[in-house]
Amino acid sequence: MTVTVGLLVTLEAKSGKEEELGAFLRGGLALAEQEPATITWYAFRQDQSTFGIFDTFGTDDGRQAHLSGEVAKALGQIADDLLAAAPQIRPIDLLAAKTGG
Repeated sequence: MTVTVGLLVTLEAKSGKEEELGAFLRGGLALAEQEPATITWYAFRQDQSTFGIFDTFGTDDGRQAHLSGEVAKALGQIADDLLAAAPQIRPIDLLAAKTGG
């Protein structure tokens, strides 16, 4: 499937909550795998307290479904406890992509 749009999400962990946020993100993979419109989903750590999610979709409808899906709901439930600030969620349009093997 062709990917055309994505999301780049930046998450800043509260001091002392870094490992918990990392564990949450590792667990988020199982939720993302249940979303047929999510083509790729990556959780990453940028530095000691900055984490992120990058995911791609074939259509904007798929991206919108993800934004109201289980990963987003779970993130909303842990935000007050684990995050130092509100997530920065940036929609992106993909210009080129290599997917698959």
